[in-house]
Amino acid sequence: MRFGDTIAALATPPGNGGVGIVRISGDAVTQIAAGLSQKSLQPRQARFTHFLDAEQQIIDSGLLLYFPAPHSFTGEDVLEVQAHGGRVVLDMLLRRVIELGARLAQPGEFSQRAFLNDKIDLAQAEAIADLINSGTEQAARSAQQSMQGAFSKQINQLIAQLIELRVYIEAAIDFVDEEIDFLSQGSVVDKIQALQQQLARIKATAGQGRLLRDGMTVVLAGKPNAGKSSLLNALAGYDAAIVTDVAGTTRDVLRERIQIDGMPLHIIDTAGLRTTSNPVEQEGIRRAQQELERADKVLWLLDITDTELDNTADYLPEGIALTRVFNKIDIASQAPALVETTKTVDIYLSVKTGEGMELLKQHLKQSVGFNQGGESVFIARRRHIEALILAEQALQDAAVQLTVAAPELVAEELRQAQQALSEITGEFTSDDLLGEIFSSFCIGK
Repeated sequence: MRFGDTIAALATPPGNGGVGIVRISGDAVTQIAAGLSQKSLQPRQARFTHFLDAEQQIIDSGLLLYFPAPHSFTGEDVLEVQAHGGRVVLDMLLRRVIELGARLAQPGEFSQRAFLNDKIDLAQAEAIADLINSGTEQAARSAQQSMQGAFSKQINQLIAQLIELRVYIEAAIDFVDEEIDFLSQGSVVDKIQALQQQLARIKATAGQGRLLRDGMTVVLAGKPNAGKSSLLNALAGYDAAIVTDVAGTTRDVLRERIQIDGMPLHIIDTAGLRTTSNPVEQEGIRRAQQELERADKVLWLLDITDTELDNTADYLPEGIALTRVFNKIDIASQAPALVETTKTVDIYLSVKTGEGMELLKQHLKQSVGFNQGGESVFIARRRHIEALILAEQALQDAAVQLTVAAPELVAEELRQAQQALSEITGEFTSDDLLGEIFSSFCIGK
């Protein structure tokens, strides 16, 4: 991208509509406006005018909106040309703007210029794309929270505390000959612990935001004939999977993307887990185990009428978020229930009759942190979570180095934590990462 150029692009979707907008940003905005219209520009005032081609023939009539630098989205001079939303008309306008000195913008270039001109930070820029692409009301509200700086504010507060602690540690290193040993005092330990606690809270909220953005991946697992495929069909609202009384009907992985009250979920039905000599079923079980490794949550289906020992939990990876679902309560005359302890969550339901299904749906929404109509969490991406994990590890290492009285290493770990957090807002970001992030934006934003 050449950031000295003036760029232009359609800011509205291609096709026919009542209104279409051509957005222009850069130093040549006033020059382009003079060639496009005979009306003078007034900052932040809509000016009705005719749009003219090179022969001074009218292309269309509409509005000009001028936002002079630095008080614009990109921080540069910005012009919006609002015309009728016909495909041919907008194409003619865009060609005329390019004739007058602009070039076509690349995906995300307007937002990237806003980032580079310090109008927004990187997390806010990503939230713009997330808001545009949000598939649910909850995701849109969360993206709006991030776009307004809710996520960045918490990260910046954490960075400020890290810097303050780094200054203290560096002072202790510089004045090592003083009689007072700063590092032996409890204040450093307390500050590192406070940072760890604050980071853990942000990480938990960001994790929920990531699930709201990407959708939670829920894997249905358990023994054959426990009701996994029936549950998939019930959640999807149609017969997505074949259901029979024959054990091992599901051999491959079935995927369905659904919504529960606007919350996105990726539901994955897997082969029944059991010891078998059938090579096809063995392959299905192998694929099921792969999905278990990648799951955000596992719903472990159990037939409440099955008296045989269920040892399929041996297939579960360590640390996975697990909910046990006891199916077929209609046969066992069991009431629907959700039983939660400090270690397990058990739900009793009947997929066949629908009893207890609402308990399961509410549990899944709670697992994501979904709160319809309530205050939204900020949106987050996988790279944000990875940066928070790196910062968390660096703080843990700093606490360890403090116990062995290695102030230089404590300072270095704190620097690593600060840099990891700064990558979220873009204070320290590689050009390759910037290119990857903004290339996913739509053209015109």
